[in-house]
Amino acid sequence: MAARSTSFRLGDEARRRLHERAEREGISATALLERLIIEGVDTLEHAGVVYRGPGHDRRAALAGGPDVWEIIARLRELEGSEEDRIAVLAAEIDVHPRLLRDALEFAARNPEEIEIRIERNERAIAEGRRAAAQRRALLA
Repeated sequence: MAARSTSFRLGDEARRRLHERAEREGISATALLERLIIEGVDTLEHAGVVYRGPGHDRRAALAGGPDVWEIIARLRELEGSEEDRIAVLAAEIDVHPRLLRDALEFAARNPEEIEIRIERNERAIAEGRRAAAQRRALLA
């Protein structure tokens, strides 16, 4: 999507805090404002979903719980209906099923973000297994 110019009027306190935070993160105020808007709207639309991680690697997660991509990866491993899987995972990680449904809805609206993280994790696991096999071979 092409960027278009939009004008906002911010109060002095909001402007000051935005610029201070952007400076601490080493990014432009515009980049920080864009991230805050996207994350803010997401958290309004998906109760219980928060963002964590450094500015260059922000990820959606349940407040006090796992990342959304981790939830989706685990739900895929389970069998049964959607509700059966949610019930099993809710018991495993002691999270209310409603929060898992919120995470699933977030993932459904942001599938590319979730798939990228799951694929990155799968590659890291495969690389770890290759490295372990190489270590065992060296010691054989």
